[in-house]
Amino acid sequence: MKILVLGGSGFIGSHLCEQLVASGHEVAVFHQPGASHKNLSLFESRLKIIEGDFNNANDVAKALRGTEVVVHLVSSTLPGNSLLNPVYDVQMNVISSIQLLDQCVKANVRKVVFISSGGTVYGIPIEQPIKETHPLNPISPYGISKLAIEKYLAMYHHHFGLDYTILRLSNPFGPRQEPNRGQGVIATWLSKIFCNEPIEIWGNGQAVRDYLYIDDAVHAINLGIFMQSDDKIFNVGSGKGYSLLTLHELIEKQLGKSVEIVFREMQKVDVPINVLDIGLIKRQLGWVPKIDIEDGILRLWKSYFV
Repeated sequence: MKILVLGGSGFIGSHLCEQLVASGHEVAVFHQPGASHKNLSLFESRLKIIEGDFNNANDVAKALRGTEVVVHLVSSTLPGNSLLNPVYDVQMNVISSIQLLDQCVKANVRKVVFISSGGTVYGIPIEQPIKETHPLNPISPYGISKLAIEKYLAMYHHHFGLDYTILRLSNPFGPRQEPNRGQGVIATWLSKIFCNEPIEIWGNGQAVRDYLYIDDAVHAINLGIFMQSDDKIFNVGSGKGYSLLTLHELIEKQLGKSVEIVFREMQKVDVPINVLDIGLIKRQLGWVPKIDIEDGILRLWKSYFV
């Protein structure tokens, strides 16, 4: 199958591309000119690299030629910084994604797999764990943009027959995750510990999140590419919640060392608890996470020494 991965040189995208080429698929990566190829270095010769501007319809149209399935991993903002400029967030993410869907229809692309955010589209939860049917009330521009793209996917499916699957990921972590982008607390903490620096906790440490190792996340995306189902939206997480203080304790236990904490003021875009119900993806796709958080922490920690 011919698959185009938008944002394929990033953390999630590079792991996905590695798995897809290992399975014998024709994989093209679309990313910004000058973007680092470091994450792709071990298998870059087996990929088609396309440089272009995601906000330029002509660049996207050229990249889509001959493509059967598109995996959309591009995001120009993060949950924290999206609040600084909501207009920019809409322009760079929502409008560009609508342009992408237009070009997909013109290029006869069969399907779009969109990586959404299970951590932000639901907003402050009224029940735990959170099912796909939970009310959608995001409290950050990032979450609103993700939700808007989801709605446009449904609209393009209804009017133009463009198939799609939406995967609402929890908090993926693992090797190749950039620790200084303001996203990915486990990678950020382990990087600081590796450099003998204290870790930071925003708030009182009671915020609860669902963490998923990258191999399990990529396996779910791979299944989403090839699945055929009337269900279009799936939560992808561990189904388990850990507070930041509990996560700190787990890391100390796994690494066998004491880790200093510096507390910071809680950010307004943070929700107090977010744990995803993964029953639907288990039933429909037979997917279950295989790597628990303790094993994942050790795998990521060991990658710093390679």
